[in-house]
Amino acid sequence: MTREAVLALAPDEASAKAARGLISPAKWPLLGHDAQAAWGECQGSGSKPYQTQVDLSGPVFKCSCPSRKFPCKHGLALLLMRAQEPQRFTPGAPPAWVSAWLDGRRERAEKQAQKDVQKQEQRQAAAATGEDAAPPVASTDATARQAKRWQRIEAGLQELSRWLAERVRQGLATPPAGGAAEWRTMGARLVDAQAGALAGWLQAAGAEADAPARLLARLGRLQLLIDAVARRDALSEAERADVRATLGWPLERDEVLARGEAVDDRWAVLGQIVEEREGRLVERRVWLQGLGSGRRALLLDFSHGGAGFDMPWVTGQVRAGRLVFFPSAAPLRALVEQRGPAEAAPPPDAGDWAAELDRAAAAMAAHPWLPLWPLALQGVLRLHGEQLCLLGPQGRALPLRVPADQVLTLLAVGGGAPVQASGEWNGETLRVLTLRGDDAWQLGRGEGAGR
Repeated sequence: MTREAVLALAPDEASAKAARGLISPAKWPLLGHDAQAAWGECQGSGSKPYQTQVDLSGPVFKCSCPSRKFPCKHGLALLLMRAQEPQRFTPGAPPAWVSAWLDGRRERAEKQAQKDVQKQEQRQAAAATGEDAAPPVASTDATARQAKRWQRIEAGLQELSRWLAERVRQGLATPPAGGAAEWRTMGARLVDAQAGALAGWLQAAGAEADAPARLLARLGRLQLLIDAVARRDALSEAERADVRATLGWPLERDEVLARGEAVDDRWAVLGQIVEEREGRLVERRVWLQGLGSGRRALLLDFSHGGAGFDMPWVTGQVRAGRLVFFPSAAPLRALVEQRGPAEAAPPPDAGDWAAELDRAAAAMAAHPWLPLWPLALQGVLRLHGEQLCLLGPQGRALPLRVPADQVLTLLAVGGGAPVQASGEWNGETLRVLTLRGDDAWQLGRGEGAGR
């Protein structure tokens, strides 16, 4: 990998800067590599050096340091040195602590590959015979558990509906008697009712208490979900899947692979973002576009406690592979069933403004609780007051969401010429993740940004 490709993996600019500061022979008493991995020991402030290793097939990182960022500065520095000064690495067999990690990764990959092959064979056999490829009917115990969970969810949503009605009766401009704690208490009850994802919805709604119109829109979508759960038997399978996912009850991987739509294509990484949630949970969203099909896809992954992600993606790379989409009225989230090596390819062209916005509107109409949709548009950056906007044809303009300290930098990158902006559209603003002009600017690595 090149120096630029390594730095693109950094979770934020601070990590990239720290990694550059670790490129010193005195800090690395051990450096080695073979065809599969690179490893090293980096001397920190403690008596024992940090053991850092990289599986080059990804790359995938592991380090014994306590950092909660992934990859950490030590992993980035190790890969930077290998890109810039490969002669510093001693070729040979990896030490035991590297071999154990690689063997564990290989065993997990082989088991998953076997499962994926079995699922693929089942789908092919079903297609050849004309039979339904859906999984067999769940066991009695599983059906009973699902029925019990639906009962708990319905009870929790009925309480939520009464609580929302009381908020509207009192007037949205009037805060609840219990203040912010009342929103948190209602959220905790939804967690107890096994609809924990709605606690986050309530928290976001409570943050709009000073904007009654926006608050009413959020509460209206919650009421729509309450109504959808009550009449779920009348919904299509795809719509029921959207309701479940919104409640925080998505399908399991095996169910998705068995029931979802499989698409083979060459997938370009439009952009990605890594955000830290509560309880040391890290969420990564990777946005892809099929170069042949034109399909957009979201890969949503979670990591806890700094464990990192097994499958890395680099913005701007292209990989051939098969994605299987979660059942949905607006299919977007997908799982990777097969993935080939990275290849060099030009980025996909930005879409037509009218077509892009119409597609986003249709998706959000079909799936009313869809929080984000990917857009890739070409336009010119302009300031409207203090708001950075992307100007398009026929007087169209979209407000952009970028870090405040990056506004002037991005204007300079654009230079008044057309740029291609890719990011997450929430119906109101476009959160820019990558910006392409004569240069490429990547945002969305936590709160940082950089080339």
